[in-house]
Amino acid sequence: MDKQGDPNHQARIPDPEVQPNTSAIQPTGPSPFDQITELVVNSVHSEHSRRAYRRAIEDFVAWYQALPGRAPLSKALVQQYRLTLTEAKLAPSTINVQLSAIRKLAAEAADNRLLDADLAAGIAKVRGVKNAGVRAGNWLTREQARELLRAPDTSTLKGTRDRAILAVLLGCGLRRSELVSLEVHQVEQRENRWVIVDFRGKGGRKRTVPVPAWVKNAIDAWTSAAQITEGPIFRSIGKGGRLKEGTLAQVGVWWLVKAYAEGIGIKNLAPHDLRRTCAKLCRKSGGDLEQIQMLLGHASIQTTEKYLGMQQNLVEAVNDKLGIVDTEDG
Repeated sequence: MDKQGDPNHQARIPDPEVQPNTSAIQPTGPSPFDQITELVVNSVHSEHSRRAYRRAIEDFVAWYQALPGRAPLSKALVQQYRLTLTEAKLAPSTINVQLSAIRKLAAEAADNRLLDADLAAGIAKVRGVKNAGVRAGNWLTREQARELLRAPDTSTLKGTRDRAILAVLLGCGLRRSELVSLEVHQVEQRENRWVIVDFRGKGGRKRTVPVPAWVKNAIDAWTSAAQITEGPIFRSIGKGGRLKEGTLAQVGVWWLVKAYAEGIGIKNLAPHDLRRTCAKLCRKSGGDLEQIQMLLGHASIQTTEKYLGMQQNLVEAVNDKLGIVDTEDG
């Protein structure tokens, strides 16, 4: 990308009369990608789609920047990203939104002569994944949740942040997109308890999320250690444990959960599984179904029932007591 290393260079749409090197776009600097991201976001009409595409591109760039070597944007690179998303056990619909955003990114880059048209055409051919039905998903037992929460080393700044992240996911049932957008001013006291007030989640629906005392203590420990008094609560931490200005990327939350889960012997655990764990433990402790629905921000109680697996009781399954054979005959 022209003048990418020049600190005084201002990113702008290329002059159509100028022929830049369009062999490949290197996603190394934030300014050119911010520019293309805006073009992608503005190409869709739905506000929900705009937010989804913006998050998808931010996740892709964060993933790319963590890779060694910094290969240029290409069909092979996008296929590698698709494999990463698949291995993360993300829902097919989530993966396909991510890939759709990247295809639009490549198309806009090619239209603005930042990427070779043949490369963009190759990226456009990267297929989505098939939806093989609704998966049961993972969730933790109460003991596993406790062990996961104790996993981060809170003697370090990163460990203090990570414990707060796990606490919010487990204790408040937030989606990872909601977690990374959470700001200091949203956590308030109402009716003698801490809550996240008027939180806007999926579909633009607002809800108020109760914050258990142990979750608030974990947040306070992090914000105090990091000296965060306003803006996003969760920030990136660079090498050497230094706090960065930017918010934490969603893909960073995924890697964080995966790493700590594997550290206690649990594989293929995703952030959404901690949201599911929160709901499951709420229900097991006697929580009202409608209250769980409001906590999670579901549009309908039927969604919450499916989410909790209430239509299929795996502990006392309906076919365990058919009476065809005696129990002792097995």
